[in-house]
Amino acid sequence: MKLTVTSLLLALLHSRSAFSAAVTAPAKVTKQVTLDIVNVEAAPDGFQRSIISANGKYPGTLITANKGDTLVVTVNNKLTDATMRRSTSMDFDGIFFTTQNAFMEGTPFVTACPIAPNASFVYTLPLGEQAGTFWYHSQLSVQYVDGLRGPLIIYDPEDPHRNLYDVDNEDTIWQVGDWWHNSTIPLLDGYVATGIVPVSDSGTFNGAGRFNGGPEVPFFVQNVQAGKRYRFRIINQSARNVFTMSVDNHDLTVIAADGVETVAHTVNEIQMFAGQRYDVVLHANQPVGNYWINAPFVGGDPTRNLNQNGTLSRAILRYAGARAVDPAGPMTDGPANPNLLLESDLRPLVPEVVPPADMNITLELVVTTGKAQWNVNGVSYLPPTTPTLVKILDGQTDQAAFNQTENTFLLPANQTVQIIFPPSEDDEAHHKKIDQDVHRRATAFHLHGNNFWLIKSNFSDVINEVNPIRRDVAPVGSAGTIVRFRTDNPGPWFFHCHIFWHMQAGLATVMVQDVDGIAAGDRPNQAWETLCPAYDALPAELQ
Repeated sequence: MKLTVTSLLLALLHSRSAFSAAVTAPAKVTKQVTLDIVNVEAAPDGFQRSIISANGKYPGTLITANKGDTLVVTVNNKLTDATMRRSTSMDFDGIFFTTQNAFMEGTPFVTACPIAPNASFVYTLPLGEQAGTFWYHSQLSVQYVDGLRGPLIIYDPEDPHRNLYDVDNEDTIWQVGDWWHNSTIPLLDGYVATGIVPVSDSGTFNGAGRFNGGPEVPFFVQNVQAGKRYRFRIINQSARNVFTMSVDNHDLTVIAADGVETVAHTVNEIQMFAGQRYDVVLHANQPVGNYWINAPFVGGDPTRNLNQNGTLSRAILRYAGARAVDPAGPMTDGPANPNLLLESDLRPLVPEVVPPADMNITLELVVTTGKAQWNVNGVSYLPPTTPTLVKILDGQTDQAAFNQTENTFLLPANQTVQIIFPPSEDDEAHHKKIDQDVHRRATAFHLHGNNFWLIKSNFSDVINEVNPIRRDVAPVGSAGTIVRFRTDNPGPWFFHCHIFWHMQAGLATVMVQDVDGIAAGDRPNQAWETLCPAYDALPAELQ
């Protein structure tokens, strides 16, 4: 073959580029992480109580990895406090598991049984092509209300948004969450007896909060340098509350939602439902000083808990060179002229063709008056004694194998399923500015195993089948929501409300993708096989 000078130069450039990529691309590694699940005394908002924590911290230990790595997470259950659940089970929110490792997914009585006290389990998470902002929490009952929640960040060395920010590290993670002074067993007993969801005492920002009449716990301080652009990864780790995020005098440019990149979209206020994550870029372009980071929240009637004051939920953005004092401005709920993020305005960074729906499923959500009970299509979910995955691996692949209360949908492989949450009679959620009353009526649904295209947001009339975003948590309420996903990941995947009080009261389903493909897979490891016998042998007070 005859080579010209041009072709030789091109070949040389190509080889240099390939060599450079090979040298600079980080090697994919297996990273070992240990989470000791322990009871410790803590006072995130100044009120001391026993909590459940990962490695004695609230929020728990930060887990980081790079795209393509494998995480091996050893969870050691060392819980002893009888006022809270003593078994546990870990969910890695937004991480995709597959048929080969669905048993590692950690959803109690769907993919596994809980981990008994004084026992351990090793979760293996091949991260594949995923990157972004995720988190982990207990998936057992409402246990993460007691504190078992923490961040999981997967960095992309070739992040397509890399030119938009200068700083992205473990110091630029914002975790907001609701906090209760009472532990979950009495709180849950009260909910069951009255049907009234407990109202939180406070909200926390990176583990610090305040309540009415409580001590002035120091606000979390976010240090920045003038002129630099910061990627902040915001995680709403609540079990109920909706947080509204803003920073005085600063814009926020959204670049990702629930671990999926979006076209950069600038706003000055973001409302986040339980379980949602947003990555934003803030340009530190204001005069050197201190600025409020506002994180007011709503969640239930605040007159039911006089400790609650959503205005106290905040942090401080402090420029280098500014005095170590609180901002001079008042504590507000946010900008006077809000440019509120509407998730329907977000667009995917990487365009993709959204396939038409092969099948439609309508899910009607109804709460029973006077009881702590939610129904999906007239069924209140109850966890089965034998986990869904165990049944399928044992050859029970017909609909008759699943009790009605398991609310299990058997979905054929490689289809596009559209889930329709119809609107309720109340139509307030059509308003552009979402008020507190609407927040109280809206809930948030989360899909395990996949994310979904958000065809219609609860806060918009627009139906977008062309370029909707993908995410894994979306609000569901009075205006109706439509999502769509592919059944290309065989497994029994939980699809539930991320207000865990609602989930515990039955607001959940199981979406089984390709039941025959699951049944044909290999049996899980021996450690997983022993979880159910060990849990079933426990007395009720240790479960």
